[in-house]
Amino acid sequence: MSLPRPARSVTTANEISPRTGVAFPLRRGHVLKVIDPFGVQVSDLLAYNAHDVREAISNGRTFDYEETIALTAGSRLWSNRSNPMLTIAEDTVGRHDFLLTPCSEATFRHFYPEHPVHRGCFGNLAEALAPYGIEPDMIPCAFNLFMNVPVAPDGTLQVAPPISKPGDYIRLRAEMDLVIGLTACSAYASNGGSFKPIHYAIETDSPA
Repeated sequence: MSLPRPARSVTTANEISPRTGVAFPLRRGHVLKVIDPFGVQVSDLLAYNAHDVREAISNGRTFDYEETIALTAGSRLWSNRSNPMLTIAEDTVGRHDFLLTPCSEATFRHFYPEHPVHRGCFGNLAEALAPYGIEPDMIPCAFNLFMNVPVAPDGTLQVAPPISKPGDYIRLRAEMDLVIGLTACSAYASNGGSFKPIHYAIETDSPA
């Protein structure tokens, strides 16, 4: 007779207000679930080794070891020291970006001169991560959840609205003790021209 699988123990869902960011610890084996509650909203994710924040998520190492830029369920996200940091356990969207850097004040001056300058995801992440000893120059390219960046055959990049629908989510399992930075993205093109919240929860006992 098979035993029932343990129920997931999930923290209360947290909300990241539009155009803001947060940081928090994520223990090894726990699962971070990031939800797009209203659809068409990007969330920038950063990860650092909680015991040595000089070890950080790396898009280059990830592309190298996963041999793809199309990261989804089953893919691992690697560190600059070639260690797996997160494994994508479940993904209802299947389209994310790991090519483009977090938007910043410079981004807004460059791409959106007709709009007020905003500190963007970079500024939000810098403020949220500062209590963990992470300085602005330690912020790498983020894993941009739900971001839709088609790459043309000639290599040209386009930022298109996300294909995520209300309630879509991604679940990522921590492979080491981590500090996570997470935003509700601030850039116009990334989010189809509007700004919405992002929800997240931590599953402390997951069968995945």
